[in-house]
Amino acid sequence: MPKYIALLRGINVGGNNIIAMPDLKAAFIRQGFQNVTTYINSGNIIFDSEMIDEVAVKTDCEALILANFSLDITVCVISAADLLEALANAPDWWNNSPDCKHNAIFVIPPMTAADICVQVGDVKPEYEKVAYHGRVIFWSAPIKTFSRTRWSKIVQSKTAYHHITIRNANTALKLAKMVGG
Repeated sequence: MPKYIALLRGINVGGNNIIAMPDLKAAFIRQGFQNVTTYINSGNIIFDSEMIDEVAVKTDCEALILANFSLDITVCVISAADLLEALANAPDWWNNSPDCKHNAIFVIPPMTAADICVQVGDVKPEYEKVAYHGRVIFWSAPIKTFSRTRWSKIVQSKTAYHHITIRNANTALKLAKMVGG
């Protein structure tokens, strides 16, 4: 049975779109997902499903959140296998400096990582590094000059921003560990 990670966009941020993780876990179990686990309060759910189509899993997750919490939010679903493969192919510089922020940007289909990179534009190599594997974009930037990066302004690109969800490196690596990586 495939194992998935659902990454909810924009919940429990600034007092908006509040969902308690125990309630979210219970909703996933009622929906028929198995081995459901949540991680931290930002909407990371690991679960098994008999469905093999990620688009169907995504649609099911979004419908259960709407039905149970009256929130119409986007969910990024990635298989455990795809997450582990992406992280195994992360660039050497990613998560390799304590003076930098390191993020994993998860792309929500039908967009691709290449599409998002084009929309955001060229990196500023003096301030940031970006690479991708599959649907995961790896981004690192020094904390001191973080605000000067092109990718820190991704929220200004409405098309790109609505097709991604961001997790820091620690969260992405913890999720990988939780799914067996």
